Amino acid sequence: MNLSHVTTLNGLHDAIRAFQGCTLKTGATRTVIGDGNPHAGIVLIGEAPGAEEDKQGIPFVGRSGKLLDQMLEAIGLSRQKVYITNTVFWRPPDNRTPTPAEVASCRPFLDKHLSLLAPKLVLLVGGTAAKTVLNTDVGIGKLRRQWHMLENPYLNTPIPALPTFHPAYLLRNPPAKKDAWEDLKMFRDRVVEAGLLQLETKESAA
Repeated sequence: MNLSHVTTLNGLHDAIRAFQGCTLKTGATRTVIGDGNPHAGIVLIGEAPGAEEDKQGIPFVGRSGKLLDQMLEAIGLSRQKVYITNTVFWRPPDNRTPTPAEVASCRPFLDKHLSLLAPKLVLLVGGTAAKTVLNTDVGIGKLRRQWHMLENPYLNTPIPALPTFHPAYLLRNPPAKKDAWEDLKMFRDRVVEAGLLQLETKESAA
């Protein structure tokens, strides 16, 4: 799929909404593309919209979204200081994990999305997002706690990306919040280093 003719976020949104090549679209109520500040220089990529996201058309607005907001707040960020999207733009039935084919059908749009946003840093939220974006079969447990270089066909320079646990996983496994906090501190340090955040925050678990 060639999206070189798409040069604006509004144009990309129109292209995504008109796209008929992802089977998830037929069962979804809304197309969920993104939320936050497209000029922030920081992008969060999650897995897929859930039931609440499907209703509102905004990523991360359910229980997972509330926890994500708390995680961002803990490192001095907010939805106004980041941009949030997913690997697919329509809710999978029963909130199942999107299939490789579904993710692959949306990948050109995700790549173009990132090229238009031109972030300095990316946080990969959850195993599906991390494996999808980094094109790897390695699990989130081994991918986290280290920075990876995200290649993009529309960009000449790779983007530093850090994987961490998905808030939904943390809700099911509260002890893992301690590990997620270590990831968030790593991310915060890089955000400060990149000049995207000037204020340090008190260290407290997300």
